Amino acid sequence: MSTAIGRRLPLLLLVGMLIALVVYLQWPEKTSNNEKYQRVVAVKTAKIDLVDFNDSVEAIGTTRANEQVYITSKYSDVVAEVLFQDGETVKKDDILVRLNSQEEAAKVEELQANLAESVAQLNRFQDLYKQKATAKSLVDQQEAKTKAISAQLLSARIKLAELTITAPFSGILGFREISLGALINVGDVITSLDDLSIIKVDFSIPERYLTTVAIGQRIEANNIAYKDKVFVGKVTSIDSRIDSVTRTLKVRAKINNADNQLRAGMLLNLHVVRKVEQILQIPESAIIPIEDQHFVFVVEAGKAIKKSLDIGRRYRGFVEVIGGLEVGTEVVVEGALKLRDGTSVNTIGNKS
Repeated sequence: MSTAIGRRLPLLLLVGMLIALVVYLQWPEKTSNNEKYQRVVAVKTAKIDLVDFNDSVEAIGTTRANEQVYITSKYSDVVAEVLFQDGETVKKDDILVRLNSQEEAAKVEELQANLAESVAQLNRFQDLYKQKATAKSLVDQQEAKTKAISAQLLSARIKLAELTITAPFSGILGFREISLGALINVGDVITSLDDLSIIKVDFSIPERYLTTVAIGQRIEANNIAYKDKVFVGKVTSIDSRIDSVTRTLKVRAKINNADNQLRAGMLLNLHVVRKVEQILQIPESAIIPIEDQHFVFVVEAGKAIKKSLDIGRRYRGFVEVIGGLEVGTEVVVEGALKLRDGTSVNTIGNKS
């Protein structure tokens, strides 16, 4: 009996050593997996809240000045004086350019003298007529002559005034296209003038939106030059016709531009706000799309819990939540890719 046990003892020792080796090899892996499961991931979160959502139509438009004109001359003459600089802000009736007006000024003085003499002669004839010392026809002739000279004087004064070129409205001047002493012809461009206090923007929308766009509706616009700036205006007019080729409707809006940030000719991305409603929304960065489903990680008792949700419209980095989440739920917006369902998390900051 003891001999049989003695023979089996090495085999038993070998089996025991093998069991101990397997336990030794498996133990670090289990410990490692447990430690991995227990790790804490730093994340940023945001709370879901009700916000105003603008149901809008998107479009692209080009800006125009409220008033814009090229300043030109009605007469051919030499530039005697230039009274403006490139890009200068001017007010209505400010003098911009004076052309050579010596001849016209002399003509005005001559006609003024002729008119004074004619009026005096008319007064003498009228006195003589009252004394029955002259004929009525002479009085009538002198009166007609006086009116003719007066009309000539008015015409000369208008021409003299037009040789002094002024701003037709307040605005910002463009580049100066003339020089002192230059001879300019009729219609030559002197400079441009833009009234930028209000910016007009024309754009087109598909005809299917005809019944949802009306005068007075709010528009929101942005431009690549001002990435985070939203310019607000309103629809001021709607075209009476729909383009039969493109099937689009032309719309014009106006934007207050008192700070002159917008210029004529800029490209604007527009949103015509049709109605405003309150919805649940979360940042797009919180959503994890998997095939045709959408998920988020919510934080509950220090753990990341994976939940599915139904989404709706998207607007400027946010997504409408139709179902699956409630107001006040804390969702992970940064660090979600490092999470698994049940992972411990440490919130290091909130995003509004």
